[in-house]
Formats: sequence, structure tokens, C-alpha cells
Amino acid sequence: MIVLNTMSAKIKILLFCLTSIAFIGCDRITKQLAKTHLMDKPDISYFHNTIRLEYVENTGAALSLGDNLSRPVSFWLLSILPLALILMLLVYVIKQSKQLNALKLFSLALIFAGGMGNIIDRLFFDRHVTDFMNIGIKNIRTGIFNVADVCITLGAIVLFFAFREREAVPIQQVEP
Repeated sequence: MIVLNTMSAKIKILLFCLTSIAFIGCDRITKQLAKTHLMDKPDISYFHNTIRLEYVENTGAALSLGDNLSRPVSFWLLSILPLALILMLLVYVIKQSKQLNALKLFSLALIFAGGMGNIIDRLFFDRHVTDFMNIGIKNIRTGIFNVADVCITLGAIVLFFAFREREAVPIQQVEP
């Protein structure tokens, strides 16, 4: 098993970038597949409607919050501000790479990739983020989301546990 704490900062940054690129790629591919196979078609349901695939273009944030914002406000609030925050996250990772363990690095890569995945949609597709997954039982359902949203959520959960984990402190032996 590779221990990231003993790796150089450059290797950690490279792993962060490769992980981010892989998850951004997954997000882009799944969104393109959703456009190809779900747009203007009936919903697809699996496991007695527990998982539903349906195509939606969202101009708001999570759960379509801010969907009714004007174009300029939406552009600055939902595209430029998140882009600045994501770039600040990248700078943090670069500066703190020596201190980041594997779990923290992976969770930050997930958050970065998810943020960039949705920002790419907003910047290149006129504020429209492609969402296509919905999970629930009967009338209790999630909002419609995408792989980028899963990355952000999973990254935040893993990061929470990574910061709760205490670093192992070596026990010093006392000589008599």
C-alpha cells in the first residue's frame, strides 16, 4: 500500500490532478450520455422506481435554487463565484499538499472535480447544468442530480471524517 504522507508534494499534486481529471471526465461522459439517451424521452426507472433517470437542464443551484435569477446575477453568483472558490481550493491543495493525507487529498479532489464539472456546464452551456439521476421510494425522492453533485457530496462526507480522524501520535517509551 502506498502511503501518501511519505510522498513528495509534487506527486501528491499530480495524484490530485489525475483524480480530478478522471472524475471530471466521468461527469462529462455521463452528462453527454444523458443528453443522447434521455433528452426528449420518457424517464427510465430501475428497481421499482427507486432509481429514475430523467433529463433536466437546471439553471439554478442545488434543487434549482436561484433558477429565477437574472442572467447577469446568475452568471456571477452561480458561475464566477464558485469558480473563484474552486480555484482557491486548488491553491490550498498545492500549498498544503505536504500536510494532506490520502483521505483528505482524495476528498478535496472529489469536491474540486464536482465543482469544475458543474462550472463547465454553466460556462459552456449558457448556465444550464445537465442533471439526470433521481433516487427515492414512492413520493420521498431526492432532487435530480448528476455525477458532479455526487462527487461534491461524497467529497464533503469523506472530508468530514478525514478531519475527525486524529493523526496517530507515536508513543514514546520512557526508560527507567
